[in-house]
Amino acid sequence: MFIATVIAAAKALAADDISAAAGQMDALCGVKEWRWIDEGRAADIRFAEDPDWAIGVLDGYFTSDDVVIQPEAGREKKLLVADMDSTMITVECIDELADYAGIKAQIAEVTERAMRGELDFAEALDARVALLKGLEESAIDRCLEERVRLMPGAEALVKTMRSRGALTILVSGGFTRFAEPVGGRIGFERMIANRLLIENAALTGEVAKPIVDSSTKETTLLNAIAERGLDASETLAVGDGANDLAMIKKAGLGVAYHAKPIVAAAAGARIDHGDLTALLYAQGIPQAEWVIA
Repeated sequence: MFIATVIAAAKALAADDISAAAGQMDALCGVKEWRWIDEGRAADIRFAEDPDWAIGVLDGYFTSDDVVIQPEAGREKKLLVADMDSTMITVECIDELADYAGIKAQIAEVTERAMRGELDFAEALDARVALLKGLEESAIDRCLEERVRLMPGAEALVKTMRSRGALTILVSGGFTRFAEPVGGRIGFERMIANRLLIENAALTGEVAKPIVDSSTKETTLLNAIAERGLDASETLAVGDGANDLAMIKKAGLGVAYHAKPIVAAAAGARIDHGDLTALLYAQGIPQAEWVIA
C-alpha cells in the first residue's frame, strides 16, 4: 500500500481537487481513500499500486504544490540525516565568507558547479578554501551573525522528529564553525563538518583532512542505521547538491530540497515549492503535533 501526500505551498488545497485527482488515479492505482492531515494544507491519498502513474496524475493537478509518494508502512522516520548549506540554512557559507574577502563571485561560481556535480567536491573545496588564505578569523563570526539564516521549517522539522525519538544528524560539506552553532540552534543531536585551519587569527587556506564529502554523508547514514538497528525504510535524508546524492539514494525517503537538477532527477522525492515542514506532512504529522520553539 502507498501514500501520496499533497502539500500546499502558495495557496490552500481544495477538497474538490483532491477528490478529482484521486478519482483519476483510481483506475490504475486502486485508490482506497483520501483524508486531510491538516485541512487545506496537506492531504493523504491511500492507494494500492502503480506509484509512477500516481505521481504523473498528481503533478498534473498540483503544479505549484509538492507531492511525496512512498510506501505506507514506516512513513514516520526514526533517523534524519540532513545537509546544511541551502538546505537547513538559506545560504552557502563559503560563498558568504568569500564576500568578506571580496571574491564572492569567483567562489560562488565554483560552488554552483560543484553542487551541480560538474566538479570533484573535495578538489573544489580545497581550491575555494585556498583563495580565502589570510582572511581574518573574525570574518567567520561576522558571517554567522550577519548572513546565516535558518531555512523556514528547519527548527520545526528537527525538533519535532527528535521529540518523537528520531536520531537527527547534520552532516555538512561546509565548516564546523557554522555547523556547530547552526545545528545546536536547530536542535540536531550530532553535527559533522569540515574544520578550517587557522593560525594567528587568520585562515591558512587549508581545511583539515579527510574532507567531509559525499562518501562521508553516505557512511554517516549507514553507520547510524547500524547503530540504531534500523531498516533503511525508517530513514530520511535531505539535501540539495550533488554531494548529497549518495545518502539520498540510500535513505528510505531521500528528498531533494529545492535542489540542483541532477539531484531532483535522481531523488525518490522532491520538495520544490514549500518549506521544510513539508517533510513533517510527508510523515503524516499534523501541525498540532509539531514542536515549534
